[in-house]
Amino acid sequence: ASSTFGEMAEDIKPIIPQGSSDSAALDSVFEVLVRAGRSAPMAKTMLVPEAWSKNAEELPKAWRDMYSYVNSVMEPWDGPAALAMTDGRWVCAGLDRNGLRPMRYVVTGDGLVIAGSEVGMVPTDEATVVEKGALGPGQLLAVDMAEGKLYHDVDIKDRLANSQPFGEWVGKIVDLEEELADLNETAIFSGAELKKRQIAAGYTIEELEQILAPMAEDGKEALASMGDDTPSAVLSNTYRPLSHFFRQNFSQVTNPPIDSLREFRVMSLKTRFGNLKNVLDEDSSQTEILVLESPFVGNAQFDALKTHFNAPMTEIDCTFPVDGGPNALRAGLDRIRAEAEEAVRSGGGHIILTDQAQGEDKIAMPMILATSAVHSWLTRKGLRTFCSLGVRSAECIDPHYFAVLIACGATIVNAYLAEDSLADRIERGLLDCTLTEAVARYRAAVDAGLLKIMAKMGISVISSYRGGLNFEAVGLSRAMVNEFFPGMHSRISGIGVGGIQHKLEAVHKQGWLGGNTLPIGGFYKSRKSGETHAWEAQSMHMLQSACDRASYEMWKQYSAKMQAMPPIHLRDLLDFKPLGKPVPIEEVESITSIRKRFVTPGMSLGALSPEAHRTLSIAMNRIGAKSDSGEGGESPDDFTPEPNGDNASAKIKQVASGRFGVTAEYLLACEELEIKVAQGAKPGEGGQLPGMKVTDLIAKLRHSTKGVTLISPPPHHDIYSIEDLAQLIYDLKQINPKAKVTVKLVASSGVGTIAAGVAKAKADIILISGHNGGTGASPATSIKFAGLPWEMGLTEAHQVLAMNNLRDRVTLRTDGGLRTGRDIVMAAMLGAEEYGIGTAALIAMGCIMVRQCQSNTCPVGVCTQDEMLRGKFTGNADKVVNLITFYAQEVRELLASLGARSLDEVIGRADLLAQTSRGSAHLDDLDLNPLLISVDGSDRIVYDRSKPRNAVPDTLDAQIVSDAARFLNDGEKMQLSYAVQNTLRTIGTRTSSHIVSKFGMRNTLQPDHLTVKLTGSAGQSLGAFAAPGLKIEVSGDANDYVAKGLSGGTVVVRPPMHSPLVADQNTIIGNTVLYGATDGYLFAAGRAGERFAVRNSGASVVIEGCGSNGCEYMTGGIAVILGSIGANFGAGMTGGMAYLYDPEGKALDLMNLETLVTCPVTVDHWEDQLKGLVERHATETHSLKAKTILDHWEEEKANFLQVCPKEMLVHLPVPLTLEKGAIPAE
Repeated sequence: ASSTFGEMAEDIKPIIPQGSSDSAALDSVFEVLVRAGRSAPMAKTMLVPEAWSKNAEELPKAWRDMYSYVNSVMEPWDGPAALAMTDGRWVCAGLDRNGLRPMRYVVTGDGLVIAGSEVGMVPTDEATVVEKGALGPGQLLAVDMAEGKLYHDVDIKDRLANSQPFGEWVGKIVDLEEELADLNETAIFSGAELKKRQIAAGYTIEELEQILAPMAEDGKEALASMGDDTPSAVLSNTYRPLSHFFRQNFSQVTNPPIDSLREFRVMSLKTRFGNLKNVLDEDSSQTEILVLESPFVGNAQFDALKTHFNAPMTEIDCTFPVDGGPNALRAGLDRIRAEAEEAVRSGGGHIILTDQAQGEDKIAMPMILATSAVHSWLTRKGLRTFCSLGVRSAECIDPHYFAVLIACGATIVNAYLAEDSLADRIERGLLDCTLTEAVARYRAAVDAGLLKIMAKMGISVISSYRGGLNFEAVGLSRAMVNEFFPGMHSRISGIGVGGIQHKLEAVHKQGWLGGNTLPIGGFYKSRKSGETHAWEAQSMHMLQSACDRASYEMWKQYSAKMQAMPPIHLRDLLDFKPLGKPVPIEEVESITSIRKRFVTPGMSLGALSPEAHRTLSIAMNRIGAKSDSGEGGESPDDFTPEPNGDNASAKIKQVASGRFGVTAEYLLACEELEIKVAQGAKPGEGGQLPGMKVTDLIAKLRHSTKGVTLISPPPHHDIYSIEDLAQLIYDLKQINPKAKVTVKLVASSGVGTIAAGVAKAKADIILISGHNGGTGASPATSIKFAGLPWEMGLTEAHQVLAMNNLRDRVTLRTDGGLRTGRDIVMAAMLGAEEYGIGTAALIAMGCIMVRQCQSNTCPVGVCTQDEMLRGKFTGNADKVVNLITFYAQEVRELLASLGARSLDEVIGRADLLAQTSRGSAHLDDLDLNPLLISVDGSDRIVYDRSKPRNAVPDTLDAQIVSDAARFLNDGEKMQLSYAVQNTLRTIGTRTSSHIVSKFGMRNTLQPDHLTVKLTGSAGQSLGAFAAPGLKIEVSGDANDYVAKGLSGGTVVVRPPMHSPLVADQNTIIGNTVLYGATDGYLFAAGRAGERFAVRNSGASVVIEGCGSNGCEYMTGGIAVILGSIGANFGAGMTGGMAYLYDPEGKALDLMNLETLVTCPVTVDHWEDQLKGLVERHATETHSLKAKTILDHWEEEKANFLQVCPKEMLVHLPVPLTLEKGAIPAE
């Protein structure tokens, strides 16, 4: 920096002040780059480059060289951003690499450029407009004020790429991938030595068989199901590696997680190492680096790597002596920090930390602690960028451990003991392959796991993840975290350096001086001699017989047994303080009243068998409580009660990221709508219902095809920010004028701030889910290492809402492992007013926790779609009613003994809880006080669950409904006309609500029975959930989420008659169009933005071009695109049909062909379908392009590419081609 800023160089530090927001940090770095001489477009390209490493065939070589150079200089910023910037000469607008924010722009006839996140912000003269566009992922729009010239994406990038000899510079980068690819892997340790090291590293038989072996066999992470009912690492009596104290962070609401499988093109594990030179320079010295495609390095690869290092290397021994006294570990950490600093100061470019030197007299340090100690020390001294940090670790076995090491600052990781363990299995005949093959598959599994863990955070490049400590500690002492893991959260203090040394000495002794049998484990599944599980056979049996026999006595025994267990959760260290003298039980709130606070959380029909799903709803409705439909939709037949009076319709309808079965009718048949932002067992991930579970019934409810896989994306594609969430809440309150809206969040650090945002976004109920909730199927490491206990999330949300005077606006609900009445009263005191009972309800219906829900083989018929197994289901509504009654009865008795007359008296009274145990003796300080804080003035909060919902303002529909009275009352055909602007959102939705209530979903109205004509720029969610009988025509343009959840209506968008624009070159509608649509038509004469027709389940659409990720996850419907498409088209598409007009033959390169086949349109059946839609498009929008194609149909027909999902081929009414034995081109 000194060359640029002279002696002022020190004065401008720190460049990024502590505690800056992401945007503030970006702004600070941008300013430094610009002041040091780079132009604004170049600075944007450095800070937020487009995704380039995977889709290299699409980008020009000069661009790739520039990005390769930029990658050598600094880590990219990640996450959703629409950026506007200037350096005094250039004014630019740019987007993040995934295109997660809208950036629409208009160029007017008199030379104005207007850009922003919506179209219609500034009124313009449509007759003289030159261009209307939208930026795509990683794109740039720049105006050079000196020349007075507008540069589009390609022009500005060509100019930047030719500004320096980047091609020559990047020639110096050494790519080692090929050098290391052909090596034969070898084991380092074997036999008795290996056994000792395995035991000393805390390995168990279970971990080798359930976690390591599947990765080496299938190249995928092991799947598991149900939740996590083992103790937090800090409370466990068995040895737990340090990684178990780290909980993965994940994004919810403020930015979206990414789908690392279907969107692999934006993900990158490219790892660079060497001396990373001065960021402010612009010369060839910055490319003298080595790169690998992944941070995972095998044993043989590690040895080979050392020979390629381009700078001196230092190996540091991370062990400490057995007889070094009580501070031996501490002294060891000080030693390795000093050695590392010394090595870098004397010119070392590569530091290797290893625990291989352990033995009978030497104990290995936890490599997570050693790595972070060295990384944070070098960072503090300003030396970290001069070297790479390689780690060889014995403990490291699963993707989670790799992720923690990299987040602590490791450049590359060699899990040598895991590799030796694989070699041992091969030798014993348990794995049928060579070690090199096994390690290659293990690496593939670890790479996929790393991508998934990064993607949960919304991070797509590993260099942006490295050293970021994207974790939260539970039970690590705050002093240790501040020193060795600076910047990481640790709300609940616990074990420190001394305590860790104590644990290490014990496990070291077992390994090196004890017997040579590996412990059995029992962390993933309950084992007799292994880790404690809350749900074990005896307690489940007691619960079941209590519910079978309606015996409260039995329930009391079950509850006592639960309480007698060693502590499993943080709340087990707490006890009650009475309010006053006990009161007679007759004076306490009735069981009937308490039961109404219970909810069975969202479990979909798909995860559960139909019988189990119905049983839950019937039971909860009988007692005036609520059940939740889950994300799989619900049969319209259930919306009316049965002949015997039972009601199988869930009071809460869930809206999840897959939007399966979310129709206008479904949204109207409830009292509460729940937006599931994340799920406790796997926050930040999507779901998948394998084809074998998709029966006729499920296919009908989810508007898809029997036997075809259904994918739920990780994010809601209409929630990339808190403003987007507010928009979805607004949409739901428009379609259902009475229902309250719940937002389901998962406990994490910062969930309080998110809850405050959600409350301001007009939600009525906030559900904080604990990490130990159940799941039908999820990677084992997600179940175990993501999310926090509900106690931590609930208290943070309650405290932050109370501090901001928002607590009385919302009702707080919690779920995740509530097993007894005592848990319920604790949850109440920590701030919850309603309580979710999921796993316990399944057990009451017969679940015996065999944990194989993911394989469709549930032996008791609770979680399976297999007809034979479903016959074994013995659950009934009475058992579930008994269960909830027992909870309520126990709560009632507890309240009486505490001197309280109702639950309301103890809600939010954390002062009535005291910590009675400090955990084990070797803990520094297990301090639960952060959970027990009472906010000033919290005694004045009124908890009223029956208050009306938070009102949202009316939209244009208030006017439409009043003007369309003759249509709504008497069914007369009507046409209405209005001027519209972008502040008028969700048009047509409340009208659709009236249509469904009055005429039903399957009505006999004409498609244009009520036509609403609009001129101007329509706001977000135009025509959301539009019902049959409604037609909306816009002359102008529209913003994001057009026809979201379309339920049978018709939406037409076309440019104004006098517009001079060429339709297929200009953008007319925004991003995420037709998200989760189930039926109806959309015609738009112009281009759509990113993620067009994402998760479309049945709507037919014609547009004239789209951005990236078009037709993603589509399961039904027909999409015709009469223009160019963006990258990654059809990713995860398992149903429906697409037709692409592709005269230039470019479309195939832009498609994700993993699930698709393509062919020309040759069969009459499909040609009629296509031509019919194009004709209707021409009629509705007067599209010139459609007319031209139809005028020359016989020639133009050959320019269409038909796209069909492979899984659909067997379900098509007519084959795609008629030639014998012809297979469409893959």
